Amino acid sequence: MVLRAEHGWVRLWTPSCMILIIATSYIPTADALIEGLYCGTQVCYDVLSVSQDATKPEIARAYRQLARTYHPDRFRAGDPALAGETEDSAKEKFLLVTTAYETLKDEDSRRDYDYMLDHPEEYYRHYYAYYRTRLAPKVDVRVVILVTVCAISIFQYYSWQSSYKEAISYLVTVPKYRIQATEIAKQQGLLNRPKEKGRNRRTKEEVREQEEEVIRDIIKNKIDIKGGYQKPKMSDILLCKLVMLPYVLVISASWYLSWFYRFTVCREEYGDEEKLYIIRRNMKMSQSQFDSLEDNLKETFLEKQLWIRENYEVYKQEQEQEMKIKMATDPRMKRYRRWMRNEGPGRLTFADD
Repeated sequence: MVLRAEHGWVRLWTPSCMILIIATSYIPTADALIEGLYCGTQVCYDVLSVSQDATKPEIARAYRQLARTYHPDRFRAGDPALAGETEDSAKEKFLLVTTAYETLKDEDSRRDYDYMLDHPEEYYRHYYAYYRTRLAPKVDVRVVILVTVCAISIFQYYSWQSSYKEAISYLVTVPKYRIQATEIAKQQGLLNRPKEKGRNRRTKEEVREQEEEVIRDIIKNKIDIKGGYQKPKMSDILLCKLVMLPYVLVISASWYLSWFYRFTVCREEYGDEEKLYIIRRNMKMSQSQFDSLEDNLKETFLEKQLWIRENYEVYKQEQEQEMKIKMATDPRMKRYRRWMRNEGPGRLTFADD
């Protein structure tokens, strides 16, 4: 702490006061021209030799004239228009002229620049406005979103098609679908063709390959495949879902309102379709998972009245109990438990020395 006497007054200087003075000395001065922003310490209008009220055509005309003069490809030593200029200085002026034109030709950039000239004290706001314009994406965000959605939709479609082909290859080996397809093929005479003779006679391998192809086509086109094995639809991809979203929202809202009115207000009895819907919700299954269940199993659900919550809880406990009994009596589970008890993780057995 320092005491000073000036004109009969005692002035008190503390370390905190000195720190405040030093800190304020680093605060930027209220200068409208900031180095590193726009045209730096020069006014962009002066660089192009136009007034601040100049129109776009006037700015463009001034830029073209100066660009022709200072363009590096047009620089010629001894040119009267470039008296005292070197190749490097002409290049720097050309870059400055280009910067001035880029600043003033865009309405948003010009508005920010004019605001900086009129409000030099808002130092940090000018930095933000400058870099926001420079770093902002030049492509419309809506175009980016559309391209992204289209790319995802194309990937979805081809991925689902590949999975569907693998599913058909698997279903060909499932007895249920194979027997159905074979019966349909025999009814249509696709497998009862007369044997060829002579040169047209096929080998057994060719006949077998043709039969497999017939069975595959019937499973794909004529057998009702439900659940996760069903053929993918164009309406399932992301792009179609987004396009149809307003329609789906309206349909869903009307469906819920109808449900509330029919079964809550009017106290109507549930039909089989409504009962199966409630059962699916109780089981927390998706529509595709529920569709893949056998029809006789769904009939069992209806007989047990599983749309009633209490009945479903009883059914769930029965299923859990049956699963425990099955696991307890399964020889593989017995071997697994024996292994876990004797040599499972965390246990090491050593032979005697």
